[in-house]
Amino acid sequence: MIEEFLAHDLPQVEEAVRKAAAVEIMPRFRQLAEHEVVQKSGPHDLVTIADRKAEEHLTAALTELLPGSVVVGEEAVHADPTVYGALRGDAPVWIVDPVDGTRQFVNGEPAFCTLVALALRGDILASWTYAPALESMATAVHGQGAYVDGEAIRSGSPEPGADLRVAIAHPLYTSEHDKRVLARLDVPGVAARPCGSAGLEYLKVARGEMDALAFTWPSAWDHAAGLLLVAEAGGAQSTVAGEPFRIDRDNELPFTVARDEPTARRIRSLLRGER
Repeated sequence: MIEEFLAHDLPQVEEAVRKAAAVEIMPRFRQLAEHEVVQKSGPHDLVTIADRKAEEHLTAALTELLPGSVVVGEEAVHADPTVYGALRGDAPVWIVDPVDGTRQFVNGEPAFCTLVALALRGDILASWTYAPALESMATAVHGQGAYVDGEAIRSGSPEPGADLRVAIAHPLYTSEHDKRVLARLDVPGVAARPCGSAGLEYLKVARGEMDALAFTWPSAWDHAAGLLLVAEAGGAQSTVAGEPFRIDRDNELPFTVARDEPTARRIRSLLRGER
């Protein structure tokens, strides 16, 4: 069933993602009332009515497209953490971040996106990264390449001799321990900056506009779509232990995603404290 779906029905998923953004997200962009923005774990962890409505919209649309599938969405997991366990089950799973970059969305900045990925038993099969305010859609299907607005993309390799451009977990969302680990990237030859929308940072790596990312949190909705996009563009990823990061298991953090394997290896070594 999943093979037939992947062969014939993926355009309907893209349509569903675009519709959710058009109906639930963009009408609220730069139009949010104060009561429509709520803190979750703290002042920098926000959720808006657009996040909630878009996830509800996508949950209904995607499970209708693929009967028997389930959804692991950021807001659903916040309400009930046991939902996350579906990633380890046998049913196809839609992994949804309705508004990735909520801080940017709340601030009226266009650098946010909707992330959707389809996985089965921890393997990511297809992904959609849609930046509605930027009018750009990135897609990937396992074994079939990565595309932005219909054009194939490749990550390539960094320019020899140039500083590696690395986006790291934003300090607003990072523990003191993780800040100390990420500070190991503060070395000659590495130009690090805080991460914005994770989905859009993955897209930059896939397009060769950034060289690597370093993350200290495992949330599948932030990473699933981008992991496949970068992999299909020719990039590489691994945990600090040198193992592949997987959405269906506990991983040793941090992990890195890069344009190519040598870059991933370099960042991984630095995160270990090796020079």
